[in-house]
Amino acid sequence: MIAKLADRARCGLEKAFSNPLLRRVVKNSAYLFSATGLTAAIGMVQGILTARLLGVANFGVLGAIIVFTSVINRFASFRMSELVVRYVGEFEEQGDPHRSAALFKAAALVEMGASLVAFVLIWGLSPLGARWLAKDPSTAALFTLYGWIVIANLIAESSTGLLQICDRFRRLAWLQVAGSLVTLVCIALAYLTHSGLEGVLWAYILGKSVGALGFSGAALREANLRWGRDWWKTSLHLLRPKLGELTRFAVSTNISSSLSLINKDSELLWISFLRNPLETGYYKLALSLINIVQMPISPLPQATYPELSRQMARSNWNAVRILLRQASLLAGGYTLAAAIGLGLLGKLLIRTLYTEPYLPAFPALLILLIGLLVANTFYWHRSALLAIGRAEFPAQVNFGLAILKIGGIFLLVPRYGYLANAALLSASYVLGVSLSVIVFALTLRRRATQFVAQSTP
Repeated sequence: MIAKLADRARCGLEKAFSNPLLRRVVKNSAYLFSATGLTAAIGMVQGILTARLLGVANFGVLGAIIVFTSVINRFASFRMSELVVRYVGEFEEQGDPHRSAALFKAAALVEMGASLVAFVLIWGLSPLGARWLAKDPSTAALFTLYGWIVIANLIAESSTGLLQICDRFRRLAWLQVAGSLVTLVCIALAYLTHSGLEGVLWAYILGKSVGALGFSGAALREANLRWGRDWWKTSLHLLRPKLGELTRFAVSTNISSSLSLINKDSELLWISFLRNPLETGYYKLALSLINIVQMPISPLPQATYPELSRQMARSNWNAVRILLRQASLLAGGYTLAAAIGLGLLGKLLIRTLYTEPYLPAFPALLILLIGLLVANTFYWHRSALLAIGRAEFPAQVNFGLAILKIGGIFLLVPRYGYLANAALLSASYVLGVSLSVIVFALTLRRRATQFVAQSTP
């Protein structure tokens, strides 16, 4: 029986890797995975040093500060990396470099404006964050301090999108590693000098700034090489025929991202607000350990999205189906094996590396693994909807999930704490991903049928 399963798995892998599209996705994601693997290992050491230095409660405060800034920044953001990948890729396929340059220029300008708005909001809302999240008004200066990270990320999203569509995944990967190494060195110094929470925040600021500024510099260099040094003088009027479509795409992705903040990315804020920093610390550790399972999967959407956009621009529907089916088998198989391993060894890992007081994080970890198995298996669900022109649907799903989840949070979290929050997040993964996959499959079938009908004389 085992031998048959092994042969079947081997044949499946050989068939999958005979697909040139999947090989290209895996090759590009391999660069990011190498960086993600190193970054995850570095991040784990960072987490261990930080957790031991700060203790559970301050570890929770750190999580609240970081997520507070991230949530405000993403609320103002228009997810310009996705816009750049979607439309620069389309214009390049059409042989229209002038509109490609104009699109990147417009995306960078919009992102700069959004980043400045986010920076002002962070400074203005920091006293409220300190009072309601950290439960300590004296930490307002720390919330404000971390807000400077937004300035370093002025055009980081647009830059990331351009590097992706230009297949500069290796460059993205090593810039990411460089930022993580700077963070690790600074956190190690904070640990040795007992610098406390402020020292850890400075470490994150410096490390993330290196990565973000590196992305921006690399993208500007790429723009010069592809479109000439005067690309930034390209008139934005070239985009006028597609202005409505571009605006709808940007607004849809912004709304979807903003609603996603409620559903998935503001977990630590809800627990900080409704419970206390101690439970926030437990939950932050559970989320950190989940990154071990996500580590090989997280680069895949970045590598898959450009390929999907190209194939859909060519109306190559069968290639899309095969690519996604094989990618899901690989991602799901890995995730199941990793989840089982983490479930068996999680307690030992926490006790040995993070110390006994962090053990209450383990039940939350097990709950989160259920939802993550579904989310990782169909990691491509959002990218596929964007590539096929259904950018509004993720926003609609997130809106429905946000209503359900907010109700669940206020009903369950005050009473049952961080474990209820973990259950709500896991359930939102299962429901949201399932709906997105079904709608994409139906849309793909309809597009393929229409294409065959139009192609038939």
